[in-house]
Amino acid sequence: MQKPVQWGVLGAANFARRYMAPAIHAANGSRLAGLATSSAEKAEPFQAFCPDLKIYDDYEDLLEDPNIEAVYIPLPNHLHVDWSLKALEAGKHVLCEKPMTMQAAEFDALIAKRDQTGLLAAEAYMIVHHPQWQFTRKLIADGAIGKLAHVTGAFSFDNRTDTGNIRNRAETGGGGLRDIGVYVIGSARFATGQEPVSVQSAIRWEDGIDAFTEIRAQFPDFTYSSYVSIRMHPHQEMVFHGEGGVIRLTAPFNARVFGEARVELHRPGLEVQVTRFPGDDHYKLQVEAFCRSVRDEADYPCPLEFSRGTQEVIDRVFEGAEPL
Repeated sequence: MQKPVQWGVLGAANFARRYMAPAIHAANGSRLAGLATSSAEKAEPFQAFCPDLKIYDDYEDLLEDPNIEAVYIPLPNHLHVDWSLKALEAGKHVLCEKPMTMQAAEFDALIAKRDQTGLLAAEAYMIVHHPQWQFTRKLIADGAIGKLAHVTGAFSFDNRTDTGNIRNRAETGGGGLRDIGVYVIGSARFATGQEPVSVQSAIRWEDGIDAFTEIRAQFPDFTYSSYVSIRMHPHQEMVFHGEGGVIRLTAPFNARVFGEARVELHRPGLEVQVTRFPGDDHYKLQVEAFCRSVRDEADYPCPLEFSRGTQEVIDRVFEGAEPL
């Protein structure tokens, strides 16, 4: 049996505490070994489920520990590139929260450093590891809905009262598009294997951040429309509308949190076939895929080049946006 990959986490972020650190702890082939935080109070919830967790006072100390093989980076968006590069330079594999960069061109340095070191570096884009998305991609490829004509997507939540949240601060790379736009855009790219030919958009700005973004695009074989917002009632959905049917995902991005992962296949005659995925944890599956790749057992299914492609679309949305 291979030795589990030894993980360290840079920063005691709430998301890391609630989702990713427990996933690293629970995943096969993985061991949560270290956490870098200067706050004993913030470290306590991590130690509650991982009592032997080693605490480091600062990030550099964790990166210098030869026992740590891989790091998970849940820092504010504007810090992702620098700390990912530092971790790679320190000889660590890197799984960094999305968006990994603020601009697509910043991926080039990460790809170069990955190739130079031979280490694995990836954006934490967990949905592609969920079987509902692999199932959806196969349905489309197999022609289950005939020729794909249009894709729609939506992702929203309301955090206007959480004024200290990094998503509400322009200086930390906040806003809805970088935080959740990666899902409505990246999932369409993943499921269809196509890239947009043209992109149009409109944004409602609020204190320097995008509070609502509407996107329209033309792909080679279908049209596309979506919206994301951090000022609307929670909702998420992806719909793939073909000439012979419809695929609808009801909890495409926060499966088990927003609701049960479910793929509806609408066929002629108002027939609806529902495939459920009640127990799959995409965070745990993501860690397990990462660990398999570190141990040279498999290619990683979401390379930096894919994440760069999504960021390229996000860049185009920002650059061409009409004000709302």
